[in-house]
Amino acid sequence: MTAQAVQEGEHVAVIGLEIHVQLETDTKIFCGCSTNQDDPEPNTYTCPVCLGLPGALPVLNEAAVEFAVKVGKAIDADIPEETRFHRKNYFYPDLPKGFQITQYDAPICQDGKLEFRHKGETRTVGIHRAHLEEDPGSLRHVRDGSGNIDTRTTGIDRADYTLVNYNRAGTPLMEIVTDPDFRKPGEAVTFLEKLEEVLEYLGIFDSTRDGSLRVDANLSLVPGEDVDGDGTISDEVLADANRTEVKNISSHKGAESALAYEESRQRNLIRRGKAVEQETRHFNETHGSTVSMRSKEEEKDYRYFAEADLPPLQVSDWKERLEIPELPDARRERFRDEYDLSKEAASKLTSSKQVADFYEEVAEEFDPDLAAAWVADSLLGELNYRDMEITDVEDRLGEFKTLIRLVAEDEITAKNAEETVLREMLDEGDDPETVIDREGLGKADSGEVEQAVEEAIEENPDTVEDYHAGEGGAINFLVGQVMQKTGGSADPGSVNGMLREQLDE
Repeated sequence: MTAQAVQEGEHVAVIGLEIHVQLETDTKIFCGCSTNQDDPEPNTYTCPVCLGLPGALPVLNEAAVEFAVKVGKAIDADIPEETRFHRKNYFYPDLPKGFQITQYDAPICQDGKLEFRHKGETRTVGIHRAHLEEDPGSLRHVRDGSGNIDTRTTGIDRADYTLVNYNRAGTPLMEIVTDPDFRKPGEAVTFLEKLEEVLEYLGIFDSTRDGSLRVDANLSLVPGEDVDGDGTISDEVLADANRTEVKNISSHKGAESALAYEESRQRNLIRRGKAVEQETRHFNETHGSTVSMRSKEEEKDYRYFAEADLPPLQVSDWKERLEIPELPDARRERFRDEYDLSKEAASKLTSSKQVADFYEEVAEEFDPDLAAAWVADSLLGELNYRDMEITDVEDRLGEFKTLIRLVAEDEITAKNAEETVLREMLDEGDDPETVIDREGLGKADSGEVEQAVEEAIEENPDTVEDYHAGEGGAINFLVGQVMQKTGGSADPGSVNGMLREQLDE
């Protein structure tokens, strides 16, 4: 941590995150049921194992273990010689067995770290542990006669009854627990963005899946005098600080809002001479506030004991054996070196693995700078305007290349290609040739352009006089007249040159 100036009497926020990530395996972690959640009927992707029926025995999903090892490799974590599963005992309606199979004192990943940049500064956050566990089912709270209600805004106390769906029960989760290394809510959000980026590059996580990443955020305030000069805080001080845990935050924005509210709430309590209770709180996204749920559980409340139906895991050698793809930071640097891109362009083009892959496909055929301009600026800009993702057009890579080729071969102007053809390709789903034929956007021949230039000069004598008088805007007006006469099919740069040549004679 970097040192931060602390005024006398000021309290410092100490923030840690527990991030629950759904792993993109085809089947659940302890059975063969599908993890597909694309609107199946409730309680159809279930079996005796994930429903916790008597006598059903779990069988560990090897792919989930491989994914966990890949995470460990990406965050430079230790993978012990032996790791094992435990039962975490608590009652909740969406937990069919009455316990959760998780990892307790022998997690598969330990003592890792992840670098990220926040406000121009490179930061390193410790990853205390990352372990495998099963997801519970999901609850739907219903108000009779008025359909579903959202408990994040209304609270379950206003529901008439609750429906339980066990389709999600048993989906493999990885819980990633950071050290309490954050001091501001914004830092935590930047870290979450970087973590999601890494997980997507690993190919083990889909951010578009509902509930794919959920955050429990812990925050406490410690006296400024207990913060060391380098910004660190001792374990003894942290142990004495009462912390609150805000559960099940479902978005980056929600995490920042919840932490900001909780920090403000605790500061106000301290100013008024009141104690901060150690408790679990619920975040109301609509109001941007947290409310008390229950007192904070301690480890002993969960009565952990070893899961007798699953043998210990010995997978430490997998870290060397399993390959992981090029991660975002490394790919960003390679793009700058290999394609001579600016820092900003390289950052845009590696914002997701799908964008980076798309760019490299285009850069194989065209100049890297030209490819970067079309992908990073033109395509991503139009997609963002439409709330679309690069994945929505991955299968149209060939059409996108064709459009760039038509511009490069001088068959259509860059302006028409971007402002008309690309937009209609995205809006109408047509290929570039169809749009060009329909809109009559083929490049005007030289004779047509020359005639348009002569007509523009003849029809605008006042503007010609302004040009000779040194008024810079005159040439732009004449270029616009020529473009209008050619239906936008002339190249503006060429038109500018032809006009100047004619006028200067």
